[in-house]
Amino acid sequence: MKPLSTSSYFKFSKSQRIGLFALLVLIVVFQAFYFFVDFSKPEADTTAKGKQWLSMQVPVDSLHKSAKENAPKIYPFNPNFISDFKGYKLGMSVAEIDRLLDFRKTNRYVNSAKEFQDVTLVSDSLLNAISPYFKFPDWVKNKKQYWQHKTFEKPETKVPLDINKATAEDLKKVYGIGDGLSARILKEKEKLGGFVNMSQMNDIWGLSPEVIDKLNKEFNVVETAEIRKIDINNATLKELMQFPYFRYALAKSIITYRSMNGPIKGAEDLIKISGFPIDKVEIIALYLEF
Repeated sequence: MKPLSTSSYFKFSKSQRIGLFALLVLIVVFQAFYFFVDFSKPEADTTAKGKQWLSMQVPVDSLHKSAKENAPKIYPFNPNFISDFKGYKLGMSVAEIDRLLDFRKTNRYVNSAKEFQDVTLVSDSLLNAISPYFKFPDWVKNKKQYWQHKTFEKPETKVPLDINKATAEDLKKVYGIGDGLSARILKEKEKLGGFVNMSQMNDIWGLSPEVIDKLNKEFNVVETAEIRKIDINNATLKELMQFPYFRYALAKSIITYRSMNGPIKGAEDLIKISGFPIDKVEIIALYLEF
């Protein structure tokens, strides 16, 4: 067999030569592309910051929009009644607020934006910002017309009703008195024959100090003519016990005192009787006949 020569390895067929040429062209094209195109990557930190900024932009825009929508609104107000908190919200300093509060303590009022500035010494810029919201009473704007049409009526003097002539309906007009308390007051009046002093309301169970104070403003003791008086020197034990202020023990002490000391002549003798309620002696004496 004839051996192959070295030159036979470098002989190519036509199709092989076309393939080699195409490969060479591709290599040249890729080399040119690699040479002219910049494949360097942007810095990672810059890209991260950019992405972070873009991701935050939407919430920031949302917050700006929300702040505008939720900005505090100022409604018309009377500057005479500005509180510390209200003044702070309006932009006033502590000293300016204190000047207004000190002025109001003298029971005086500011009736215009100028008077407000004169009292508080706020700056022109702050005054211009808040004065459009000042709201003064109508009579301040039309003082002359207001005082011309203002009529001064003499306050009606309220005359207290006679507690001894009061009905249940009269009593229930007092705040705090209902059916139960009104009935209790009338029952006590019936037992006594009438009240001689408004201090007797303190002896009626269930009446609070506030209600008693209201009763004293609405009622008074005017007539006591119908009160049945007890003959303290001749009444029997049973008759004495029928008087609400006398119980058995006190009634017996009265009879004992009479038998040992003679007739009771007045309040000065009553306080000498054993067990006698000294704090009520002046009230009880009005029910007695000596």
